[in-house]
Amino acid sequence: MALSLTMLLAVAPSSSSLHSLRKNRSNKKKKKTMDCLSIIRQKCVRSAWRSNGAPIVRMAQTYGSHDVNTAAAGSRDPWSDDSFDDKAPESFTTDDSASIDSNDSNKPVPLPSAISQPRTCRDYTTFSILCLINLLNYMDRYTISGVLTDIQKFYEINDAMAGLLQTVFIATFVVISPICGYLGDRYNRKWIMAVGIFIWVAAVFGSTFIPKDAFWAFMTCRAIVGIGEASYAVICPSLIADMFHGIQRSRMLMVFYFAIPVGSGLGFIVGSAVSAATGQWQWGLRVTAIAGIICLLLIIIFVQERPRGQMEVDNTDQLGSLSEGYLKDVWALCKNPTFITSTLAYTCVVFVVGTLAWWVPSSMQYAEADRQNLTSISDLENPGQSTIVFGFITTISGFAGVSIGTLGSNMMNKGTWCCKFIRTERSDPIVCAIGALIGLPCLFFVIQTIPTSPVASYIWMFFAITGLCFNWATNVDMLMSVVVPGRRSTANAIQILTSHLLGDGSGPYIIGAISDAIRVNLPDPDSPNAHWTSLADSFYIPNAILIPGIILYVVSALTYMRDRRKFQEEMGQLPDLGIEKSKINSAYSSEETSKI
Repeated sequence: MALSLTMLLAVAPSSSSLHSLRKNRSNKKKKKTMDCLSIIRQKCVRSAWRSNGAPIVRMAQTYGSHDVNTAAAGSRDPWSDDSFDDKAPESFTTDDSASIDSNDSNKPVPLPSAISQPRTCRDYTTFSILCLINLLNYMDRYTISGVLTDIQKFYEINDAMAGLLQTVFIATFVVISPICGYLGDRYNRKWIMAVGIFIWVAAVFGSTFIPKDAFWAFMTCRAIVGIGEASYAVICPSLIADMFHGIQRSRMLMVFYFAIPVGSGLGFIVGSAVSAATGQWQWGLRVTAIAGIICLLLIIIFVQERPRGQMEVDNTDQLGSLSEGYLKDVWALCKNPTFITSTLAYTCVVFVVGTLAWWVPSSMQYAEADRQNLTSISDLENPGQSTIVFGFITTISGFAGVSIGTLGSNMMNKGTWCCKFIRTERSDPIVCAIGALIGLPCLFFVIQTIPTSPVASYIWMFFAITGLCFNWATNVDMLMSVVVPGRRSTANAIQILTSHLLGDGSGPYIIGAISDAIRVNLPDPDSPNAHWTSLADSFYIPNAILIPGIILYVVSALTYMRDRRKFQEEMGQLPDLGIEKSKINSAYSSEETSKI
């Protein structure tokens, strides 16, 4: 008996061990409870942020206000970068009769009814027409680049004057853009676009009948083309934003901005191919004008105006207070750091893309003639071949770049697939910065390999254009997420004015003038070698301009969340839960936070 008692005492746990065991079990149970509350809090605040507190209200009825406040507080700041996702609203129902107290601010407000309504066939038809117009816009802009050497011969102009053709077009484009932005925020956007397209078609047709001794008249027509293009380039993004919401809007903007690389590439191909087939460069320009007439008829028949901001608020009349006059709208945009820095960064990228798109086809012809030891590019067996190849590369790589940029931004925002560990709402500016960073070294290698290895230059060109196209849709999506609907056309107009005036408007002329200055000091300034050498040396300027572009996009990423929250406050999207933010932040001590 004594032996048995001794053995039991030997294996029995001590009082301190029992206390430790009970404490561990209590901690595990407490941690499990806190984890559950944290999950409830995350889902609750995410949904409440979208519905102005409806789920919180229902929880208050079930569990009581104290438990709801505890669950809603959680361990993380609900206003933090990764507490909620604004691009993919979750579906839920609201109870209009529920309330925490008698304050009207705590009554649940449902999402705008336009979001829950399915998109109609007319919506997708309108979107398709807008995409077609944007495609023709960039085709027309670069068909002239595909036949630039023919135009130089016809009018007997140098590189600087050839670059001036793009400059006068962009100058008019950016001057008219703010006017169209002002009108687009206040009047019927359908008829503004229709008038603009009519002016554009008339100017393009007129420019193809200018005789060779009236270059100034040809340049005037190209300037008038800018008036027409400004009308729909400014208005189309805001119209798309009023038809789609969230991730669907991102995808539609991605498709819409496929037109930049695809249209540019088709412009090179169509301009060069039609010119070679007809023997007249004028027919290369007339193709887009004929298609423009069809687009004009489609707009008049199918396109309808949409209520501004219907995807952000249910009562669009309240948006009038957010647009208090043009000067006040501009001042409000100037106080938006994300808009300012992203616009300047976008300008850097546009300078690079616009300048190289204008001059690379010609420089490749000069480099090919120099490799074959020819005295002129007119001696080439097929002078338009390099332009067509460049067009195909631009189309394919641009398509890939816009797709990767938009899908990559969405995955980073959601934390899905390869972006599980880098989830952030700052995905738009980060992806834009990554794209510019990819383009920086690739463009350098393009310049180095064009005269020695065309195949290698095409490969580097593919990667460079792919990276630089990351930002076309992503940059606009970022603008839509920090600018209220009543100012979007104005913001788009200012961004277009800045990016084109300081980007592809002045870039081709500047590079052409520098090329001329370098070439006059070379031994044989009229030889293909001199033309290629002077252009290649001037290409290092746009290559270096990508560096400030990368830095500015990083700054945009740092300021994005603050401006996003300000946008949500102006739109009334942040909920009033009856819980002060300071109380939420201090709901748990640091010790309890570390447990979760």
